[in-house]
Amino acid sequence: MSRIIIGIHGMGNKPPSKQLQTWWKAAIREGLKGRGSFWFFRFKLVYWASIVHHDALDPSCKDKSDPGFLREPYTKGSAVLPVQKNSTVKQRIRKHINDQLEKMLLEEDGTSHFNGLTDFILKHFVKDLDAYYHHSPYNASSARDEICRLLADTLRKNRRKKILLIAHSMGTIIAWDVLTQYVPDVKIDTLVTIGSPLGFPVVKSHLLADLKALGDSPKELRTPGNITGSWKNLADFKDRVATNADLTNDFLPNRLQVQPEDLFVYNNYEMEGDENHHKSYGYLRCPEMGLILSRFLKGKRMTFK
Repeated sequence: MSRIIIGIHGMGNKPPSKQLQTWWKAAIREGLKGRGSFWFFRFKLVYWASIVHHDALDPSCKDKSDPGFLREPYTKGSAVLPVQKNSTVKQRIRKHINDQLEKMLLEEDGTSHFNGLTDFILKHFVKDLDAYYHHSPYNASSARDEICRLLADTLRKNRRKKILLIAHSMGTIIAWDVLTQYVPDVKIDTLVTIGSPLGFPVVKSHLLADLKALGDSPKELRTPGNITGSWKNLADFKDRVATNADLTNDFLPNRLQVQPEDLFVYNNYEMEGDENHHKSYGYLRCPEMGLILSRFLKGKRMTFK
């Protein structure tokens, strides 16, 4: 069976679709370097920025005051990084913080204590997420449905292949919605979430509310049933979007006993000396991602034990 890597980007405006796909693939090749011969592999990026943002960012623009100026283009990593050792102490601290936030913000059934507050947070701090859950300023139709259908259509077209799906940032929320609501019948061999906000209480409350609207009433979230192989969740400790990154504690295993495996990595993206530990390119080329992708492309079982 042939194999394909499908990616879906995160929040914020982006360069044009073809450019972003080229840069994602270049970052992936960085991570695969030294792990075998991968001159060719099937890759498709699902591009949805144009649904929320009217004009794409311009890589050729030099005026930093121009709204179309691209501040963080793809750049090659400056060094080869070792695989990170997961710190048990840091994981326990993050889990404690996550548990306390959930106690403050969520009811026992997983719904939010403060709907007005969460809506305020979405609208003023994460504009793309607000547009996704509520409205798009440039489209009369539901931005959420339109975005989800882009990914759903791509997955359906490739359903006869073994699929590894990489979802970055807000793309992890889109991936969850699509796998649970749009294409629960399409098998995903491997899901890789990078810089994911799925552990945030406000996001989890939305996921649970959606399931209840569909007639289900779970108190806890569960790994989508169509993930058949593994779910790897990569997060940098300095990534603010992935602060609540211990997804193993947030998602029960599915019937195939697939559950998120949290891997804490180092995201080495920087531009003109400024680091961005949330940037997709740094995640796509980290050693852990390279190992996951090389084993998938070779048809080998993935384990970090």
